Amino acid sequence: MAVVTSKARAMYPDIEPYDNGMLKVSEIHQVYYEQSGNKTGNPVIFLHWGPGGGTSPRDRTYFDPKVYRIILMDQRGAGKSTPAAELRENTTWDLVADIEKLREKLGIKRWVVFGGSWGSTLAIAYAETHPERVKALILRGIFTLRRRELLWLNQDGASSFFPDAFEDYVKPIPEAERCDLIGAFYRRLTGGDKKVELECAKAWTKWEMTISRLYVDPQYLDLVEDVNWVLQFAKIECHYIVHGGFFEKDDQLLADVDKIRHIPTTIVQGRYDIVCPMDTAWKLHRAFPEAEFHIVPDAGHSEKEPGTQSRLLDACDKYKNI
Repeated sequence: MAVVTSKARAMYPDIEPYDNGMLKVSEIHQVYYEQSGNKTGNPVIFLHWGPGGGTSPRDRTYFDPKVYRIILMDQRGAGKSTPAAELRENTTWDLVADIEKLREKLGIKRWVVFGGSWGSTLAIAYAETHPERVKALILRGIFTLRRRELLWLNQDGASSFFPDAFEDYVKPIPEAERCDLIGAFYRRLTGGDKKVELECAKAWTKWEMTISRLYVDPQYLDLVEDVNWVLQFAKIECHYIVHGGFFEKDDQLLADVDKIRHIPTTIVQGRYDIVCPMDTAWKLHRAFPEAEFHIVPDAGHSEKEPGTQSRLLDACDKYKNI
């Protein structure tokens, strides 16, 4: 039997924002936002991965700039938002409220919502809270922060596939504390010792970047050397993980999916996603059969893998004129 390898569709051309600014969302936080593409076009908001990852210029290029009004937002403490890596007043529900504040500021009635990995979590949480504001959902690498997902990623599960990388991940943690790696990392990332914080932030981030693609991507590993970025990413992500996403119950997003089943939705999931295993996407698919569901047979977690990239571009094109 011939092996079929996915080919990547080309992204849309690089473009520059026509507008950007800082939105004050609390006494502590200001979030960065930008707009590009067609000023009067179909509005779409891109919700970045992490939490704590921030946006990048590449995120604009999923969308046809002749058709879409493209909005990017750095979530609290991430990217260009200030203060950097701030954990106070930083919960899922704060971010959901920020998305609404940005929509109101920009005068948008309804928009397409795009989110991958943690972005899929936030997109679902936002849509379940404000379904009347969502035209369509584009979701990739489904993550719902159930306890089993968190233990798989950060304690025992993914380690079976990458035991070599896992050894490096746990090095900053004494053996006596390795029965609870999430808690051990959180204590150090928030303990105030800058040297220890950076050591743990690098270990935490290198682990996730190593396992994020079917084939390890050196560009992902390069992120570990960006001190400011790595502290934002590791501290904020660990903060959300140790608090279970700030959900009222473990399976809240799956349990509340009936609130969004009327919304046109496309789900894209890599078959060999080690960060967010396909089991979660499958559960969402079973609970939300109306959504278009694509399994990419030769992809891991990254949105940059050829088959995943192509499916996401197709989904964005599908909802151009919704």
